[in-house]
Amino acid sequence: MKPVQPAVDSAVDSAAGEQAVLPDYTRYELNALQRILVILTGSVLLFGLGYLFYHQLLLAVLLVPGSAAGPRQLRKYLLQRRRSALNLQFKQMLFSLSSSLSAGRSVENAFREAVIDLRMLDPEGSGDMIAELNIICTRMEYGEPVEEALYDFSKRAGMEDVERFADVFMVCKRTGGDLVEIVRRTSTIIGEKLDIQQDIAVSIAQKKFEAKALLVSPLMMVMFMSLTAGDYMEPMYTGAGIAVSTIALIALLLCYLWTSKIMDIPL
Repeated sequence: MKPVQPAVDSAVDSAAGEQAVLPDYTRYELNALQRILVILTGSVLLFGLGYLFYHQLLLAVLLVPGSAAGPRQLRKYLLQRRRSALNLQFKQMLFSLSSSLSAGRSVENAFREAVIDLRMLDPEGSGDMIAELNIICTRMEYGEPVEEALYDFSKRAGMEDVERFADVFMVCKRTGGDLVEIVRRTSTIIGEKLDIQQDIAVSIAQKKFEAKALLVSPLMMVMFMSLTAGDYMEPMYTGAGIAVSTIALIALLLCYLWTSKIMDIPL
């Protein structure tokens, strides 16, 4: 059995009297570099978009402040990706627990074995579930009941399946139920649910790509017309053409928000 990482030891060492700062999977904080990069990227894209529609530097610059919304969008995307990965790793952990308990291992050893099993799937050990299992194992080393450590993880994860499993596990562990059968049935039910969610996510991903392609196509057409028929597009950059271009930009923005709302299906 591999030793628990020292970094995790210090994070949960209650004997040291320090307040452990454990991951909160309902939030995601960007670092300074990520914020700067996303704002710069958004500024360049919005400036290019404004110049494409107006061909005036001043009007193009007026769109640049919209890049302030970039960090929020990136934070939302990274949080969703992290939670999806954690959800998949949790499913793998359940199957490992079920196999270990069926083989006659104790609950504590089953969690330790789950770390080894997940490391086989992720040799670098960078997954959040591996870190959480290390934290649970470390807490067990300090005498904390495994069900309490699992319950704390479920609250920080903020996922319905994790919370349900933690509740069932806690009740079964304290009342002396058939833990092997309950974990097996629970892992099977949750695993089937996650499989369905993944199938839905794959179908949605295809539609999201189609929606993005439809949003980009008008921009490509305007760029093509500007490069090949500049005289024909000249009226769009003066007088009433600016108003028409503004309406077109607003329409594209509304289409983006609408399609994003349609595709945002909670799983």
